[in-house]
Amino acid sequence: MDFNGSHILSIDQFDRSDIETLFSVAEKLEPYSLRKKVTRVLEGAILGNMFFEPSTRTRISFGAAFNLLGGAVRETTEIGSSSLVKGESLRDTAQVLSGYSDIVVMRHFEDGSVEDFSKASRVPVINGGDGSNEHPTQALLDLYTIEKELKINKKTIDGLRIALVGDLKFGRAVHSLSKVLSLYSNVTINLISPEELKLPPSYLSQLKKSGVVVNESENLEEGITGVDIVYMTRIQEERFKNKSDAIKYKGLLSLNKEIYTENCEPNTVIMHPLPRDSRQEANEIDSDLMENPNLAIFRQADNGVVIRMALFALVLGVVDKIEDTSRDISWHTSKRH
Repeated sequence: MDFNGSHILSIDQFDRSDIETLFSVAEKLEPYSLRKKVTRVLEGAILGNMFFEPSTRTRISFGAAFNLLGGAVRETTEIGSSSLVKGESLRDTAQVLSGYSDIVVMRHFEDGSVEDFSKASRVPVINGGDGSNEHPTQALLDLYTIEKELKINKKTIDGLRIALVGDLKFGRAVHSLSKVLSLYSNVTINLISPEELKLPPSYLSQLKKSGVVVNESENLEEGITGVDIVYMTRIQEERFKNKSDAIKYKGLLSLNKEIYTENCEPNTVIMHPLPRDSRQEANEIDSDLMENPNLAIFRQADNGVVIRMALFALVLGVVDKIEDTSRDISWHTSKRH
């Protein structure tokens, strides 16, 4: 892929060499994401952060990533605060907002909406999640996390054994992650979900065509045995036609210390794209796992900033200029590692 000036709409755009390029740039940017150094390489640039669906991590991490590169951020945080409620089309919105921005990140509740927006945009557009379709940057930060966590145990993504657990039907993070894992060799994926929330056939077909070994189950204990990664997900209540229909699935697949200890290998990593539903009726990852060193959910969230910094640097063509304005920080935060 030629990153420079490109839209980032789907994980399908990436091959392994693209991912290696992205991860190499991310490693270069880690001192900046960890606030050990400062760069102003995007000073004067403006990010249009257009989120027409609720978001915490994705929206703020994109904004933080752009700020850490020296750029400014302008946001829309809900559809009710935009002219879309007045009948303006996405394409008209794209024409206007791309005139105010140098790059746009967009999240929308309709499948395919970000691609439609990008067709009328005059600047690059990055997909921050479109309905239940895809979430490409989440898959990339997940993969970056998987690589880093496996490396500790001298393992690689080739040969990965992973359990994807929960709402696999509506979970766009799982959809994009399953696609990117199909680029690797000797991968085994255990799909664990209620029958009604199974991974859609199109994703399942792509995995199998790529040579991924796929096992499907409704049993959590069976599915998490012998894997390197347990990737838990939330029931996507907002994707159901009737939210009451989602209630019967909550709490069916919940990981706690007892289940983990009895069924997982000692170094099995626990991941979750967040937000996790910690309410008693759901409780996807129990609080009794909070002190487990293999719980990587917050390391995973942190990785979202550096991966998004790397995407901005590549798409806006400033990778070779990052150190031109580099300097040490002038403040100190004792708890940041």
